[in-house]
Amino acid sequence: MPLTIAACPGLDYDPAIACRHLSQADPVLGALMERAGEFELRPVPTQSMFAALTRSIVYQQLSGKAAETILGRVTALFAPRRFPTPRDLLTMPPERLRAAGLSTAKTAALRDLAERTLDGTVPSMARVRRMSDEEIIERLTLVRGIGRWTVEMLLMFRLGRPDVLPLGDLGVRKGFARTFGRRGLPEPAVVARRAERWRPYRSVASWYMWRALD
Repeated sequence: MPLTIAACPGLDYDPAIACRHLSQADPVLGALMERAGEFELRPVPTQSMFAALTRSIVYQQLSGKAAETILGRVTALFAPRRFPTPRDLLTMPPERLRAAGLSTAKTAALRDLAERTLDGTVPSMARVRRMSDEEIIERLTLVRGIGRWTVEMLLMFRLGRPDVLPLGDLGVRKGFARTFGRRGLPEPAVVARRAERWRPYRSVASWYMWRALD
């Protein structure tokens, strides 16, 4: 049965074209795609990089339910606004942010994010759309508490970029091992070499590496 692909306007690429390319370029990956079924990555829209990164920082090392609760308490501090601006966050006493459930480290990270948004280090959404993936990673990892993996997830799941390969993601590496019959966890360099044939759609291939573990 041929793989069916639903259109998704949030993506910067046509998923049907991407899946055909990957199946032809790597038949082993193509077999996984047939087993796993339809490509279902659906980017979540965001109004600003500040909002997206705020959410990323709050969610770090927490379950989704716990993080959503804390984010709700934080945003409630700024009512009637639905979401704080960088200036709002900087004028809020840090102890009130911590009382809402943020750790000291996350409070410091959010304040740094706000400062770097105001000084232009964190680009606007309009600017981001004109930047390459590596340029975005370079800029955003200057923010305290934001690492490469966090930005790669943003590129894939918020911005819909086509060619992201998160080599630091254990799920991708474990899925690679299962798909390609590797014993143990493959080194990032091993995954990167195989992934050369997946360009320019490594985001789609990475998504299927996660599906290999389902």
